[in-house]
Amino acid sequence: MELRIFTEPQQGATYDDLLAVARRAEETGFGAFFRSDHYLKMGSVSGDPGPTDAWTTLAGLARDTRSIRLGTLMTAATFRLPGPLAITVAQVDQMSGGRVELGIGTGWYDAEHSAYGIPFPALGERFDRLEEQLAIITGMWRTPAGQTFDYTGRHYQVSDSPALPKPVQRPHPPILLGGMGAKRTPQLAARYADEFNLPFVSIADTVTQFERVRAACERIDRDPTELVWSNALVLCCGKDDAEVARRAAAIGREPDELRENGVAGTPAEVVDKIGQYAAVGSQRIYLQVLDLGDLDHLDLVAGEVMRQL
Repeated sequence: MELRIFTEPQQGATYDDLLAVARRAEETGFGAFFRSDHYLKMGSVSGDPGPTDAWTTLAGLARDTRSIRLGTLMTAATFRLPGPLAITVAQVDQMSGGRVELGIGTGWYDAEHSAYGIPFPALGERFDRLEEQLAIITGMWRTPAGQTFDYTGRHYQVSDSPALPKPVQRPHPPILLGGMGAKRTPQLAARYADEFNLPFVSIADTVTQFERVRAACERIDRDPTELVWSNALVLCCGKDDAEVARRAAAIGREPDELRENGVAGTPAEVVDKIGQYAAVGSQRIYLQVLDLGDLDHLDLVAGEVMRQL
């Protein structure tokens, strides 16, 4: 089981806040630093000083960190055109020396689209666009140097593209897809994903969706073991119940609710909860850290949880 750190900067964070978390995660041995790709806060938090762009952040971290892997959970396909996104991710992969991963989804948060002038089509069209984006992005990255790439879809057309630049990782950076969609999500994961991720779902729902994706892989003769299987869960760990309560209060949550729906409690409780997800096939847990100023939280998990996994 690998542990990764996952942040939600739209809730209120500067680049320096994120850099501090990424560096501490790197120093303490976490497998990766990931961030959401959102442009608007959620809930009652202020969101100050305002959103930071996911790929601008990752470009900075590519130069300001040395070894930790970097990525998005999940870039919204509605935010970017496929060709420019392929260029951006390839460039950040080069800047990082081959440490970038692309998590991408349909986009779901209507309010942030309205707030920043981004078109937000109906869900069916968003899935259509995501599928075409995946075809174009992977097609560009896989096109041999010196050759060109063409694509004709309903929403995107590409003609005589030099398909440059190329990422460092070959054939391309890992692609993460996820979510609980019953039909198209498993189909797209089977075709394009290197990792399948489930955010904030129960063990029972994890079993159900993992099975759907495995079945979709088998229908196209893909070995499901080629995928990495992962979950994302809120983290709230404390050395004792008092520290768990303090950390839960800092993010506006209740300890019992976090124990039920996240990875929460003492280190022993956290190890047990992670073990339950491992038992149903999860190989990575993205620990959602919501209090970005509490770097001791990362130290505790690295020292008392990670060594037991």
